[in-house]
Amino acid sequence: MKQADHIGYAKLVEPGETCKRPPASEYFGSKTFNKVVMKEKLPQSILAKLESCIDEGAKLDLETANVVAHAMKEWALENGATHYAHWFQPMTGATAEKHDSFIEFSGEHTVIERFSGEQLVQSEPDASSFPSGGIRATFEARGYTAWDMSSPAFLRQNGKGITLTIPSAFISYTGEALDKKTPLLRSIKAVSKSTLKMLKLLGNDTSKKVYSNVGPEQEYFLIDRRYYSRRQDLVLTGRTLLGAAPAKGQELDDQYFGSIKERIQSCMHDLDVELHKFGIPAKTRHNEVAPSQFEIAPIFEDANIGVDHNQLLLDNLRKVARRHDLVALTHEKPFARVNGNGKHLNWSISTDDGINLLKPGKTPAENIQFLVFLISVIKGVNQNADILRSTVATAGNDHRLGANEAPPAIISIFLGDQLSAIIDSIEKGEVHKASDAEIIDLGISSLPVLSKDNTDRNRTSPFAFTGNKFEFRAVGSSQSISFPATVLNTIVAEAIDEVTASIESKNSGDLRKAIFEVLQAEIKANKAVLFSGDNYTEAWHKEAEKRGLPNFKSTPEALKALNTDKAKALFSKYGVLSEVELHSRYEIKLETYATRLKIETKAFIDMVSCQVLPAGYGYQKALADSIKAASEYAPADALAPQKELLSDLAGKIGCIQAGLAGLKDALAKAGDVEDALAAAEFYCNTVKSKMDEVREVVDSIEGLVDNELWSLPKYWEMLFVN
Repeated sequence: MKQADHIGYAKLVEPGETCKRPPASEYFGSKTFNKVVMKEKLPQSILAKLESCIDEGAKLDLETANVVAHAMKEWALENGATHYAHWFQPMTGATAEKHDSFIEFSGEHTVIERFSGEQLVQSEPDASSFPSGGIRATFEARGYTAWDMSSPAFLRQNGKGITLTIPSAFISYTGEALDKKTPLLRSIKAVSKSTLKMLKLLGNDTSKKVYSNVGPEQEYFLIDRRYYSRRQDLVLTGRTLLGAAPAKGQELDDQYFGSIKERIQSCMHDLDVELHKFGIPAKTRHNEVAPSQFEIAPIFEDANIGVDHNQLLLDNLRKVARRHDLVALTHEKPFARVNGNGKHLNWSISTDDGINLLKPGKTPAENIQFLVFLISVIKGVNQNADILRSTVATAGNDHRLGANEAPPAIISIFLGDQLSAIIDSIEKGEVHKASDAEIIDLGISSLPVLSKDNTDRNRTSPFAFTGNKFEFRAVGSSQSISFPATVLNTIVAEAIDEVTASIESKNSGDLRKAIFEVLQAEIKANKAVLFSGDNYTEAWHKEAEKRGLPNFKSTPEALKALNTDKAKALFSKYGVLSEVELHSRYEIKLETYATRLKIETKAFIDMVSCQVLPAGYGYQKALADSIKAASEYAPADALAPQKELLSDLAGKIGCIQAGLAGLKDALAKAGDVEDALAAAEFYCNTVKSKMDEVREVVDSIEGLVDNELWSLPKYWEMLFVN
């Protein structure tokens, strides 16, 4: 039995029964064609060429590709694979794949397994049905997938089928990026180039490459599958479009970090096993704030691999949950009036020789380096807060951003008290005294000292410094982290280049003095984005407006930032997205937003028409029959409360019927709006608003109608019965 499949799935165990596992170190990465496997399967000369292509960007020749492809095929066949697939990330936000068999006919009745370098390096899937945002017409269907050598191939099992899966980029016939990976790879290259130039200016000649690193904390709900299958809204949209709040929610604060239920922990255990097989460094798991809400978090890794791994995590989360008769919900707001799901994107940059550039150092040179890159990040975020906000603009995240559970739509940066004081003192040219005994000397005359780890998490901040990295907390749970990471890399690359140019222009022989002067100027120019208080308060919203910080409360508002001259110039300058590619993403995001709201509206109308109203009619009749039967024996005043209940119910039913008529009319009008932005705004401001109004009445009816007549699983069942 091969290492890749000898780890079975944990079942629910009976009391007293044990479920033993070998340590994760024995099977970690066993489903991946990683460096350990490559050393075993490839000649040393071929491995050296491949590593040169990965690390230095050298061109892969066909001879090398053929040898690698053969080794991959042999490894895959040994582990039971029958097909291979180029696995890519189109603009749907999900992943895509087309499976091809290894077999080729070698005679009239015989076949042979074969996999060539050409087949490994490139494939040609039909691109006609993927979102393109106008990049190509439907009849220009050709698209190409190109092997991403920097992300390990892996074995993926669905049911009985095992497939060699090859992470790939996806481009059009004319070369434009049709996916999320290609711009990310370009942005990683851009931030590496800019950072190396700055490091060289600071005297670092040893670092040869810079990596963007990510570690996404993934939140999700787990509910019993029997309830999920009875909710059309959950099945079609990922969230409950109606439902009254339960008597108990998260008010007692007894869920967060609480004891994990047995069934849930069995599911989590199996998930960890699967993730570790793929080499995904899953580290932390715990109960989240809301009932039936949980979190899993990996440790840091290269951004490109981290993005791939998060997509694999979501895929495995759903599959493993099903094995336990559970369903994983990753929508940003699956339940109204209950905490929603985020995906906190921890981000940093580091060198190939192990230097985290956002970690305060122990020597003067390291401290200067830290401040330069810290302030460059601040500058990048301040100058491009609107573009950064657009990366988390989705229909799902509109329900979450700004609520008292998630950061507001205003992008600001939290640094912690002491680091804020240090930044302030640099701006003023004053000396700041650290409060802790253990200090790090910044090594520049008149500069302050920085205590180790003197940062704290401001849970209301959308972009918080947390010791040696930034945590972008506004990212939505269901979305790919690729575009937020792409934009962070790009805006920081631009900021670093601008700071480098300023230092070079001021450097007349005293580099430290030039650095200090530039940092002072940059802090003064970009301090508006720094905020250490409570981001939920109305006072902050007013203050942010005074500071000129953008506050885009809806997706249509936020996405406009992608259609500006500033955005076009930024992405074109660094070769991350051409104007055509950027505009296509703008169009796709608008169309996706409108389409999601259209689906939600149609599902809501159907549920209310076919389930809620019939339940209301049934209870209305039961009440009327009861009152009529009792009127022969009971005095009129005794029946007054029942008549009042009947009147209240009848009024609500009438209100729902009228509301549905208005909602259907609005939905019909939305279909006539052709412009993508206008359509998104109409769905946001008119259709969604009308649906919310009807929902308020529907949710109030739930508390009146007999449970026997109410066919939809209620919140208390879904959230507490698992």
